[in-house]
Amino acid sequence: MKPETLVTRAGRPWSRALPVAVAALWALLWLGGSGSLTGCSDFNRALKSDSIEYKVEVAEKYFAKGDYDRAMPLLEELIALSRGTARSERVNYLYAKSIYGSKDYILAGYYLDNFAKTFPTSQFAEECTFLSALCYYKNSPEWELDQTDTEAAIDQFQNFLAFYPMSTLKDSCNTLIDQLRGKLERKDWENAKQYFRLRNYESASTALRNFARKWPNSRYREEALLTILRSDHDLAMNSVEQKRADRAAEGIRAFNNFADAFPESASMDEARRLHQDLLHLQERHTKRHTP
Repeated sequence: MKPETLVTRAGRPWSRALPVAVAALWALLWLGGSGSLTGCSDFNRALKSDSIEYKVEVAEKYFAKGDYDRAMPLLEELIALSRGTARSERVNYLYAKSIYGSKDYILAGYYLDNFAKTFPTSQFAEECTFLSALCYYKNSPEWELDQTDTEAAIDQFQNFLAFYPMSTLKDSCNTLIDQLRGKLERKDWENAKQYFRLRNYESASTALRNFARKWPNSRYREEALLTILRSDHDLAMNSVEQKRADRAAEGIRAFNNFADAFPESASMDEARRLHQDLLHLQERHTKRHTP
């Protein structure tokens, strides 16, 4: 079949339909791209404009659309141009929020905090103080890593609650603080337990007791108290003769603490067995040293 005999669904010969289709395609491409071209044109005109009002108008438009990459250069310029004027507060707020929207949380935390300190009576001061703390929260790493940002985030949320005790964000702050503390708790627990895994029972006993004091309501408390008993038991059983009595007594106290705190524990049979070993060790020592 010859090309000129092909027809389209509309019944037109293919050779005649082709220019129409190409023209339609170019029209679609032009219309589709005209929005972005207009956007670029507005952005460039605003950058070059001497009108602060026009720059603000365009920056507000981009901010509202979430186009922070275009909003920030305009707002950065406007910060200098509006310094000392009534417009300065709004411009600085939009700039800080734009950095936050771009997910640069380190820089955003600084500018949000700076806004709240520069404009403490602003209607946006509470929001920016909270978001500044939230930036530290978002930068908080997994529990295995350094927790400096986690501790800083807790401090920031606590400062927020101290400054805005009646804030509607109070419950959100407390929830986030609990999550952050959970990371610190997990890290402390894993570090303390590592001594036991390495069979460094003396260090394990000390680290686990410190953990239990620091986190009295920990979800790991039962296992921590049991591991203290295990550590004290193994340390006493492997000690030199002159140290066995004191270490056996320490292990017996560890059993009493565990039994008092968790009398219905599923590990109570193991705890009683360790306790009996310590009692027998103590008894043997007493017999050897009794005249």
